[in-house]
Amino acid sequence: MTNNLETVLGKGGFGIVCHGILNGSEHVAVKVDLLLRVHHTNLVSLVGYCDDGDHLALIYEFLPNGDLRQHLSGKDTKPIISWRNRLRIALEAALGLEYLHSGCTPPMVHRDVKTTNILLDEQFKAKLADFGMSRSFPVGGESHVSTMVVGTLGYLDPEYYHTSRLSEKSDVYSFGIVLLEMITNQSVIDQTREKPHITEWVRFELNRGDITRIMDPKLHGDYNSRSVWRAIELAMSCANQSSARRPDMSQVVTELKECLVSENSGENAKMESQSSIKMSMSFDTEMFPSAR
Repeated sequence: MTNNLETVLGKGGFGIVCHGILNGSEHVAVKVDLLLRVHHTNLVSLVGYCDDGDHLALIYEFLPNGDLRQHLSGKDTKPIISWRNRLRIALEAALGLEYLHSGCTPPMVHRDVKTTNILLDEQFKAKLADFGMSRSFPVGGESHVSTMVVGTLGYLDPEYYHTSRLSEKSDVYSFGIVLLEMITNQSVIDQTREKPHITEWVRFELNRGDITRIMDPKLHGDYNSRSVWRAIELAMSCANQSSARRPDMSQVVTELKECLVSENSGENAKMESQSSIKMSMSFDTEMFPSAR
């Protein structure tokens, strides 16, 4: 149709637009979609598409465990996800974003990172979904593009909102909000709170120095406080008002891996302690036989 992409008409948010000829006579503009070249284990795969007259559709893989938000809220009798698995899911989502920012050519910004766009497969592996608002960067070294502001209220980077200057740090901000949701299981915006936005609420509670006031009560205290503090610090760093003070996704991935190591080491220490107590009780029983 395009004679091997011979005539480029322009470049849009999803890739190049080429001149083509349909059915041998009709002149058309053909958008070459970036989604076809996005492949990563933590991104929902595009299986195919339907173009049948007025019926147009993109076909994605099916993920049976729904989205992360459902599991945090407990809707539809969804099981509660443990803290360790929340860290793993956060890491997997971060790896998907890191790929978009660093592994794609040109790089891509998702623009709508939120818990309802993090889907879970049969093994609860996380995959980012909904690339309907994704945008590529121009090639040539620019660190941002100017574009119409889109996104979801509460997750939207305030700097991007005020300047219309989009960069990968806009996704980092949204990811920070997602991480705060995973930590607290609080609504991103709740007008009944003294501090409606989740970042304001967490900052207010942090000043009291007690993470139990911040952590999701459905976890029933089953977490390592050291890994929680690291995750909170990371989330607040990602959600900084200034994009220059936010980490990039590669730094986020590194820190989440460290959080997981910290959580796992805490779990191992707890198991060793329980094992030690059992051994001690067994030893005491042998030393002091029960009365006859």
